Amino acid sequence: MALITFRVLDGADRGKVFEKLPTPVTIGREEGNSIQLNDERVSRFHLKIQEDQEKLVLTDLQSTNGTRVNGESVQMWVLRYGDVIAVGRTMLLFGSREEIAQRLAMLRGADLSAGVALDADEEGDEDGPSLALEEELHWGDPDDARAILHTLLPPELPANLQPGQAAQLSELLLFFHLRLRGLIQTVRCSPRTDRVALEQRQWQNLVDLQARLAAYIKAIGEPEV
Repeated sequence: MALITFRVLDGADRGKVFEKLPTPVTIGREEGNSIQLNDERVSRFHLKIQEDQEKLVLTDLQSTNGTRVNGESVQMWVLRYGDVIAVGRTMLLFGSREEIAQRLAMLRGADLSAGVALDADEEGDEDGPSLALEEELHWGDPDDARAILHTLLPPELPANLQPGQAAQLSELLLFFHLRLRGLIQTVRCSPRTDRVALEQRQWQNLVDLQARLAAYIKAIGEPEV
């Protein structure tokens, strides 16, 4: 059974530390949650965290105002030390100082070039995660630490899939691969500039593809009733 730690970085409960909570963990404003928050914008039972195949999985419980991890709205998320979870007006940091420092040291030796930087919406906000992390963890380079911790690297494929599940996942990925390949082939490059052009119809196809991905993510993240 995993034991997890959260620190409240912002909100009415700022400064509270919830140490070594056994999974599963629920967060919400109602009594009976593992972490009860004094925040009217947090749902009664807002999210849960459970252990599955040695990973800690966060699931939003169809909350009214949603859950954000590292600035991104999520339905489900595999938690990693240093993740910042925002629910309502409350911001929580996942992991102890030691756990986050160990992960940061590991990532500093890794190639992050293929990753996607998160927290984009928070940049330039003086009260955002960068300042909160600096105050909580006493790091002298909070922007560098946040940029490293909140880089989403290409995720691993799920293991131990049944043949039917593997076939469905393969078909899903192939669908998006073929659609993206077709769009890339229609791009026109200007020899005089560094810009590329995409016809409006193909641009609309790209927007449609992004919407389909968002719909799949939402459908996968819906908790079982």
